[in-house]
Amino acid sequence: MEYEVKGTPMPVVICQLKSGETLKCESGAMSWMSPNMKMETSGGGIGKMFGRMFSGESMFQNRYTAQGGEGLIAFASSFPGSIRAVEIDPSHPVIVQKRAYLASETGVELSVFFQKKGMAGFFGGEGFIMQKLSGHGVAFLEIDGSTVEYELSAGQQIVVNTGNVAMIDATCSIDVQQVKGVKNVLFGGEGLFNTVITGPGRVVLQTMPASALASMIAGMLPSSGD
Repeated sequence: MEYEVKGTPMPVVICQLKSGETLKCESGAMSWMSPNMKMETSGGGIGKMFGRMFSGESMFQNRYTAQGGEGLIAFASSFPGSIRAVEIDPSHPVIVQKRAYLASETGVELSVFFQKKGMAGFFGGEGFIMQKLSGHGVAFLEIDGSTVEYELSAGQQIVVNTGNVAMIDATCSIDVQQVKGVKNVLFGGEGLFNTVITGPGRVVLQTMPASALASMIAGMLPSSGD
């Protein structure tokens, strides 16, 4: 497979497949393709279907296979930002924000990942339920806004608003931390919880989570009584 990411701020990844090669994606992710791409829809089992549902993805996935020669297929971003290609192998799984997964080679496995700390996580915002990508192959991820990347050493920490976590190496540990102080909680505008990431490993942050933009726009809209 060969691929190229084009366009800003709404990028698209255009993939060229050899005959017989297959890519899989979430339902509705395909943007355009050559006529020799064969589509098959499957759930992959009840456990995987519900795992994808909890992580914010569709319960079903589509597989596209080039038949009778080379094929072309494109997957466009659903939000202004970037598309990142990530190499996944058994020794380098990654954890990503829910809804980040766009498409991948068939050897990449998608599963649900929960942050720690039990009930605290349920109030920790969108960062509580995330996705784990494991297996082997290339995965294409959607990043909201721009990206900032850090490489944490062993034991080094960074505190992040949960929605700004785009991707971390699975070697990092991730936890939920309650914001301290009543005034900070009530008037700080940052919510009740933050995400604490501890190295070693790579951390990729996103500058404009879709949920933050949606909340900002909602706050500008007139109420029904206006």
